[in-house]
Amino acid sequence: MAMSRIKKNDTVVVLTGKSKGMQGKILRTKGEKVWVEGANLVKKHVRPNPQANEQGGILEREAPVHISNVALAVHGKKDTDKKHSKTGVKTLEDGRKVRYFKHNEELVDVV
Repeated sequence: MAMSRIKKNDTVVVLTGKSKGMQGKILRTKGEKVWVEGANLVKKHVRPNPQANEQGGILEREAPVHISNVALAVHGKKDTDKKHSKTGVKTLEDGRKVRYFKHNEELVDVV
């Protein structure tokens, strides 16, 4: 099974589209799509459901963004550090697969 470069609860920066530059947490992923908290908001018209005691109306919710349009946020030590970076997956000598930042080869999730 392939390891995902972006996972749920990661903090990411949106690179393109109407939410460009916005930073948020990944709410969920599905295939090549990710839902970023507060980014790519759309208005959805919802019908009322009296059996579930839900009101109808116009809700604002997140729409999916393609995974290639987000980059993992980097929390650097200095202000000169990059604010985001694309990530890759590499295999360590002991066989573990880990994510790393492509701009400086630093490991993301070291266990």
